[in-house]
Amino acid sequence: METFMNWVEEKLVPPMAKIGSQRHLLAIRNGVVSTLSLILIGTFFLIFNNLPFPGWPEFIAPFSATLVLPFRMTMGLMAIYATFVMGSDLAKSYKLDSVTGGILSLGAFFMLQMPVNVTTPEESPLGFVLPMASLGASGMFAGILSMIFAVEIYRFFQAHHITIKMPEQVPPAVSRSFEALIPGGVILLTLWLIRGVLGFDVNAALLALFSPLTNILGNNLFGALIPMFLIHLLWSFGIHGMSIVGSVVRPLWLIMLDDNVNAIASGTSQTQLPYIAPEPFYQWTVTIGGAGTTIVVSFLFLFMCKSKFLKEVGRFTMVPSIFNINEPMIFGAPMMLNPYMFIPFNLVPLVLTTISYLAVKFGMVNGFSIIPAWTLPAPIGGYLASGNDWRMVILILLNLVVATIIYYPFVKAYDKKMLSDEQNGTTKEQTTTA
Repeated sequence: METFMNWVEEKLVPPMAKIGSQRHLLAIRNGVVSTLSLILIGTFFLIFNNLPFPGWPEFIAPFSATLVLPFRMTMGLMAIYATFVMGSDLAKSYKLDSVTGGILSLGAFFMLQMPVNVTTPEESPLGFVLPMASLGASGMFAGILSMIFAVEIYRFFQAHHITIKMPEQVPPAVSRSFEALIPGGVILLTLWLIRGVLGFDVNAALLALFSPLTNILGNNLFGALIPMFLIHLLWSFGIHGMSIVGSVVRPLWLIMLDDNVNAIASGTSQTQLPYIAPEPFYQWTVTIGGAGTTIVVSFLFLFMCKSKFLKEVGRFTMVPSIFNINEPMIFGAPMMLNPYMFIPFNLVPLVLTTISYLAVKFGMVNGFSIIPAWTLPAPIGGYLASGNDWRMVILILLNLVVATIIYYPFVKAYDKKMLSDEQNGTTKEQTTTA
């Protein structure tokens, strides 16, 4: 075990840490995360539209289309919001004007869309419109590509001083607009030739390219295990696993979630949704209380341990864990770089992923189609995320029991070690370092 941990710490962690700080991945992560507040608001209306009360569907039916409008304007347009923030964030990392970076990225994204001329009804034709199908999660890859292309072109022209410079007396906003004229012209002209003249659908090509990967992650047990393995392995060495792995897979998770929502809208049963493992699948059935399902560790520390230090850790981490905040546990116990906790911290998510995957696959519980607020206690969040399925609460409780059984012998061994240190007068700092 010690040899393996040394190998991971010396060989695997440094390159993964570099990946985690790579500017393009950071921009993608920040852009996608920035949309979550709007998505949470939008999903509230979707939840309200599907409350599990007798007679509610019939009562709400006349207002249903209006009620889901906020959801369509948030989740349905998330690629637009994310593209602007990603472009702004990437430009800022290059010390370029962030607003210009966001605007150019957004312009590039829209150039990849193909407006449709809607002429019906004849008495009031709508004219050219943008289909929403490519503006939501399905357009996320086009947004990422647009952001990288636009900001890198912008940076190239700035670095080579190929811009229109205005006198200092000109207001900064006007000056920035003129500085963006040449790179903006190149960006839009290039993408117009690709999409408008050549007719190449970049978004469709990207979706086709990533479709096999989406299917592997969403509908294959091995694929569903990969993100959990990588995220928790990195957390074991003090690196925020979700910030690295999530930057890569979250766009795929959002596409899965979007397809599940569309399937429900078309009448598909919630036990037969296209994808098993979008992000809420992990949020509510695997990482209960945070990475590693450490809410059960808080319970064991507080009620089963004799070590004063571990009891105190359990006491101050219990409430945050209920609301899925477990950094106090990861850095306080600590879970990271802890040979006693390494095996269960990495094993529990894999076991719970397997149990939950099989439960969804065989229709024992509903699939996931909604993103409730991540700070909700797991039984409530899982119930809402699965379309108000009470069976999901049972699954979550079962997973907590399984996690407790796996953690128990390792926690007892850690407690024995910490208690011995306390009796021998070892300071908390020394035991933590050890």
